[in-house]
Order: sequence, then C-alpha cells, then structure tokens
Amino acid sequence: MSSGSKRGPKTLGVFDSGIGGLTVVRHLRRLLPDYDIVYFGDTARVPYGTKSDATVRRFAGEAARFLAQFGVGHLVVACNTVSAVAIRSLARDFQGLPVNGVILPGAEAAVAATRSGKIGVIGTRATIASGAYEHAIAVAARRAGKKTRVFKNPCPLLVPLAEEGLVGGKAAREVLKNYLAPLRARGIDTLILGCTHYPPFKPAIRSILGKRVTLIDSGEATARRLARALRREVKSDRKRRGTLRCYVSDIPRQFEAVGRRFLGSRVGRVWLVPQDDLPWFQRPPIEGIP
Repeated sequence: MSSGSKRGPKTLGVFDSGIGGLTVVRHLRRLLPDYDIVYFGDTARVPYGTKSDATVRRFAGEAARFLAQFGVGHLVVACNTVSAVAIRSLARDFQGLPVNGVILPGAEAAVAATRSGKIGVIGTRATIASGAYEHAIAVAARRAGKKTRVFKNPCPLLVPLAEEGLVGGKAAREVLKNYLAPLRARGIDTLILGCTHYPPFKPAIRSILGKRVTLIDSGEATARRLARALRREVKSDRKRRGTLRCYVSDIPRQFEAVGRRFLGSRVGRVWLVPQDDLPWFQRPPIEGIP
C-alpha cells in the first residue's frame, strides 16, 4: 500500500511538535494493538510551547492536513500546547474527523486521583499561559463533586532536554528540582505531566516529589479514553497486529535514535517530509530520503 492511499477507520493519525508524542503512541499500541498508526513529528519546528497561539494553530492545521491524506479515522493531538490553543480550530476545520486532545483526559484523571484537591501542572509556557488545565480541572471537579486548587509552573527546558535524549542526567535533575520546588512547597498530592515529552522524566520527578505524589501522564489518560470509545465502535481483531509509520520534518536519524526511550521499543524506519516548498502538507510524503 502506498503512503498516500486510503487506510480506513482503523488507522489513527497522531502528531506532536517532535518526539514526545511517541509516549502516546506507546499506550495506543498497547491498548489498541490491531490499529494502524501514522505519526508526524514536526522536528523542524519544535518546540511549539514557545510560539504564539496563531503560529501554533497554523502548524497544527498543516500537520492535520498531512495526516488526513492517509484517510485516518481519528486524529490524536499528542501535544498539550496544540490541545490548549488549537483544538477548537482543528475541530472546526476538520469536521467529520474526530479530533482527540490530551487536556481533558489528563484533568479528569487528576481529579479522580487527588486526595487533598491540590493538583500541580507542569507544561510548556504556552500550555500554562492558556489556562486550559485550570478550566478542564474545574469542569471535571464539578462533575466529581470535588473541590480542587491548581498550582502550575512552566518548564521550558524540559522539551529540548527530552529531544536530545538527556532525561536521566544531573542536568535534567537540577532543572527539575528548580521547576518542582514551588509545587512541592504547596503540598500537592497529584501532578499532571502536561506535555507528552515529560513521561521519560518520571523517575527523576518521583525521586524529587516522593511516592505520595501521584503522577498523571496526560498522554496515557488520552489513550485510555480513546481506546474505550473505539472498542465500543469497532470490533477488535486479536489476530491482527497494527503497523506504525513515522514521519518527521527534520533529522529522522535523531528521531530513530532517541525514539526508543519514548516508544518503549525500536521505532524502525522514519521518513522525512521536507518543508522546503509550500504547501508541503498537501504533497504525499517522499519516502527514502536519508
């Protein structure tokens, strides 16, 4: 089957600003093993969290148009920044294609987990500034009949550290200690990892905050919610193993090398989608470019 051919409802399109969305793919492959997944990482323009809302919306629309060429049945926005500022524009522009963000599932999981009602959120500057998590947590708390307080802190250095594969060293730990100190002082008992680049930092975060703080992986919560919905819609085929195809806008070799840490297994071949001509997102991807 060629890269641009139609694939049907059992194909999921997943995109992120870079490599972090593979953490969502990891959970989707575990929960929906018979689904094909097409992934796009915009590695030429990562990070999104430092960009303006208008720029993020444009980038998100281009990524979605690229994935729509594959005839995907669902679009998974594996990026908290896009989910925070562009989910409505995507839903408007791609009517008929279900768009799944990571904010609400993460908020619901945090509200369910908290004992004290003190919830911390870390994310990119754009995600934190948007107020999307506060709103989603408030909605989830009302539904659950709980009272919550939200404490947040942007962590802009974590995405570049993750993209370089530097998640377990002293530099990452020192950065995390600085970012987490204000939240620790507030006595939070639940922390939302509000960026799909953050799960590889879990061991370091746990060592700083302690075991009593529950870590909420927004990507995992999203995968679980989508899997429940899809199991009701489409019968599972236990004999079939879904495929994964990854496309990036820059440095595919780096993506292959670092991707295992996020995916939990070998990524395999990664294809480059050049952005040197426009509109690049309307052109079927060129395979085989080193």
